[in-house]
Amino acid sequence: MLKPSVTWELRGRRLDFSGRGAIMGILNITPDSFSDGGKFGDEEAALFHARRMISEGADLIDVGGESTRPGAAPVEEAEELRRTIPVVRRLRREWDGPISIDTSKAGVAEAAIEAGAEIVNDVTGLRGDPRMAGVCGAARCGVVVMHMQGEPRTMQVDPRYEDVVAEVGAFFRERLAALGGAGIECGRICFDPGIGFGKTVEHNLALLARLGELVVGGRPLLVGVSRKSFLGRIVSTGARAGGRPVAGRPEQSEPHWPTVALTAWARMEGALVHRVHDVRPNREAMRMVEAIMAGDGE
Repeated sequence: MLKPSVTWELRGRRLDFSGRGAIMGILNITPDSFSDGGKFGDEEAALFHARRMISEGADLIDVGGESTRPGAAPVEEAEELRRTIPVVRRLRREWDGPISIDTSKAGVAEAAIEAGAEIVNDVTGLRGDPRMAGVCGAARCGVVVMHMQGEPRTMQVDPRYEDVVAEVGAFFRERLAALGGAGIECGRICFDPGIGFGKTVEHNLALLARLGELVVGGRPLLVGVSRKSFLGRIVSTGARAGGRPVAGRPEQSEPHWPTVALTAWARMEGALVHRVHDVRPNREAMRMVEAIMAGDGE
């Protein structure tokens, strides 16, 4: 299994993962995100939540102003700018940690970088906006390149793959070459397999089971499974999709603890960045796994 690089070049700094992974706290400034939509739509509420995640040990904060849940409608650029840029600007003034902007719009990325963001996290893999690769290359920021089949409005309508792991890996290799040609250095790229983005439960499980096969170009992997609905379905129905509900348990189980379990699993399998809503329990699970890995000579 190819091991990922232990460094990630951002705009103006380098993240060093030697011996430890990083927790990316999710800050959704949207009315319709699948898990916490509307809770942090107000600027002050968003900043309060960001401070809380930082106090719990978040290494990065990922600010997003457009929901990418299944069936989500697109948001106009002006509205996304209105939601995100004031928060990025104020967070940058009071915190020196890395800030990521979760967007597929080059104009939003550009404004967020100017306001202090150092990473662009694009669910389209920098394909949705033809200007995006140029903006990121010129800014020399870090980028998260995510795999998604389809688009948020349609991605969960019968997604199909011959071999999901092979196809996601091929997508990463294509993106690495294309983005290098667009002026984005290899060391600035982090890959995300896009758990739940145009994938069935079986596809998600296959990707998680074979994370080590997704390391391309030695680049680090980001995994985002936090609070996703398939976790509750698996816990309620057994190890595989299509299982029967467990007697005495709700049909939809709370996905908080399965997220923690998968953070530990993904870290053990080599993922270095973990995008989560609940920082403290996921950070503690990750650190426990890292202590075991260090004791084993990893």
